[in-house]
Amino acid sequence: MEFALSVAPDPLLVGILGPTASGKTALSLALAERFAGEIVNCDSVALVREFEIGTAKPAAPERARVPHHLLDVAAPTDYVTAGDYARQARQVLTEIKDRGRLPIIVGGTGLYLRALLDGLFAGPQRSEELRTRLRERSRQKGSAYLHSILQRLDAQAAGRIHAHDTPKLIRAIEVCLASRTQMTEMWKQGRNPLSGFRILRLGLNPDRDALYDRINARARHMFEAGLLEETERLLNKYGSNARPLASLGYKQAVQFLQGELTREAAIAAAQQAHRNYAKRQLTWFRREPEVTWLNGFGDHEQIQQEAIAAVKTLNRR
Repeated sequence: MEFALSVAPDPLLVGILGPTASGKTALSLALAERFAGEIVNCDSVALVREFEIGTAKPAAPERARVPHHLLDVAAPTDYVTAGDYARQARQVLTEIKDRGRLPIIVGGTGLYLRALLDGLFAGPQRSEELRTRLRERSRQKGSAYLHSILQRLDAQAAGRIHAHDTPKLIRAIEVCLASRTQMTEMWKQGRNPLSGFRILRLGLNPDRDALYDRINARARHMFEAGLLEETERLLNKYGSNARPLASLGYKQAVQFLQGELTREAAIAAAQQAHRNYAKRQLTWFRREPEVTWLNGFGDHEQIQQEAIAAVKTLNRR
């Protein structure tokens, strides 16, 4: 007589994707409370200590409801690469799994999420000297100049990176020069995807006009809630060494403090920058595989119920 061995399935991991202001935090809290979960931040600026108002981090009462991880873990002057984040987050996921709880990844930094779930190719180490030179060239001649350099070094990579995406252009050029290999060839060498979990990607896709209304209101509220004062304190303390001061909201606050924009112009610029970012996020996340899209905001009851049903369905398999 033969006996079939029963193998327990890998535990579930939930990733909540979506543009800024789509209600990812609210949905993550609802799922964490419903399924004994713990939330893992996947937003690059929310990793950083002392940056509060412009990051829309979960408030203290929200953090008290369920355990949160990878918030306020980096210094303002630190540079946390996608690979750095993936290593830290994978360790946290293992610890959550060992406690028998549901890990819920939430945040809008698509490259961090991809590094965590799919892995990254083993590129060369960063060269700050080269990066400084390339950033200076970008300031003098524009990001299109960097794109033309990459076009000569690796035309296929240049075709996949937007001409205005300076950080990615710099990294691609750095890889080509430091490794003496095209970045496209490095991509082909394979990655180290996350294992030991069944992954459920939940994507928030609210009505675009309603999303923009929320984005506009949130950006204005940040200024009213003390973003200028927070930015001034951080600018005085760290100067340009604090990388998040170049991020959305903070950049426009710095421009106001330096007399480049009026307060209303700074608010309008922040609103526009956040709307543009939301478009880029949606474009990025639509490339993610096997996303269960939810057509609404994460703080709406119906959307939360749809998400709960999706988790239940996968848990039964």
